[in-house]
Amino acid sequence: VQLQASGGGSVQPGGSLRLSCAASGSTIRFNSMAWYRQAPGKQREWVATITSGCSTSYEDSVKGRFTISTDNAKNTVYLQMDSLKPEDTAVYFCRTYEISTSLVFWGQGTQVTVSS
Repeated sequence: VQLQASGGGSVQPGGSLRLSCAASGSTIRFNSMAWYRQAPGKQREWVATITSGCSTSYEDSVKGRFTISTDNAKNTVYLQMDSLKPEDTAVYFCRTYEISTSLVFWGQGTQVTVSS
């Protein structure tokens, strides 16, 4: 299973970015998909999850600003990030939990920088 993340970049506070994570080797509609992030000098932290049943959950600091979604036809998970804040600056990683095998796979990170 391979996960290819993209969409990171530099934006000003209040701006928006949409991250994408394209999966190959596994069908995401059967999996739980999640985004994590890791800021410099900090541990990786969970950001959002979407289950195979399309239930979503978010870390408190991103609720109301971030939206996780999937496009099953493209086998891709997205993270729409609005009203970005400097504290959202981090490397963002996508992760899948493959229910059929109980295995976890990580994508490479994509850098998000929020700065004026």
